[in-house]
Amino acid sequence: MDGTEDKKKTAEVAAAGPAGDRAGTPAKPKPEKPAPRKSPGKRRDGSDGPEPGQSPVWDAWDPLAELFLSHLRVERALSPNTLEAYGKDVSDFIRHLSGTGKVEPRKVGRGDIQSFLMSLSDSGALCPRSRARKLSAVKRFFLFLEDEGLLPEGSPAEGIDGPGMSKTLPKALSREDVARLVESPDLDRVGGLRNRAMFELMYAGGLRVSELLDLTLSRVSFAESYLRVTGKGSKDRLVPIGETSVWYLGKYLREDRPKLANPKKTVNWLFLNNKGGRLSRQYFWKLVKTEADRLGLANVSPHVLRHSFATHLVEGGADLRSVQIMLGHSKLGTTEIYLKTGGSRLKKVHDEFHPRSGKNDHRGT
Repeated sequence: MDGTEDKKKTAEVAAAGPAGDRAGTPAKPKPEKPAPRKSPGKRRDGSDGPEPGQSPVWDAWDPLAELFLSHLRVERALSPNTLEAYGKDVSDFIRHLSGTGKVEPRKVGRGDIQSFLMSLSDSGALCPRSRARKLSAVKRFFLFLEDEGLLPEGSPAEGIDGPGMSKTLPKALSREDVARLVESPDLDRVGGLRNRAMFELMYAGGLRVSELLDLTLSRVSFAESYLRVTGKGSKDRLVPIGETSVWYLGKYLREDRPKLANPKKTVNWLFLNNKGGRLSRQYFWKLVKTEADRLGLANVSPHVLRHSFATHLVEGGADLRSVQIMLGHSKLGTTEIYLKTGGSRLKKVHDEFHPRSGKNDHRGT
């Protein structure tokens, strides 16, 4: 929120404090039969939170959190799934603050954030990566409040390091296991061609689940064998797909999609559910897990197909810049992790062909 009016609105929300606590404003008498209120937590993350009016801390912070999410949605163009994650992480932090009685952002110190991280660690329910994600959300929240002029001394989260995380490499399937998984759908059943086409595209294009399910008919170019994909930050990119993917996609559109389509309504989603509507993320995750379990492949998620796509490209000799563009990574450093996943094969290639490798180095001759 860069405009003066927006900052004024944020400042007014912060200055107002919890309901019935505004300076100079007498508290209104309670109605005889107050209307039931929904938990603020239900609005953002689906979990249970304190009722408004019962937690002064929640009443003070909840409007600021809503303004923060509005900022991310409107000005940062984050996806609904990312917004939901931010909402849950910030809500968790507000719940932690409820025990401190601090209703103003400037009252929050480094110790409050560090104790929040310690509580997450003590619970043992979250891995270091998940705790680091929550810290990242809290940091971004306080940077927003600082930009809005609510933290004259700066963000209390600045300089706080996340929990130590081991550099875990993304899991990838072997080429043989990818082939088994992609070819697993039963093509004789309604929806089988759809499932096969989705698996083919996920692996051929290295797509995220949201990118796959957001595809519309107009975003497929059969002549050029390309998809126009909308990735993070609402950024479009062109993703090449192979002949096999094109063939199964065309077969799905000719034979399977008409059976799934609802004649009473027209939709442009590429992949339809059994009622003619848009497929859900939950369905696709369950589909991948069901097929993987049937094949005896453990711990396989849709993202594994994306990791396998990138790993196999790097192992095959693709340059990182090309892989970065196809994955839609904004920074090359995010893609560099695949150098490690394909490192063993690259080392063998180096040893075999480089003139100064140990194998071909004729020192002393």
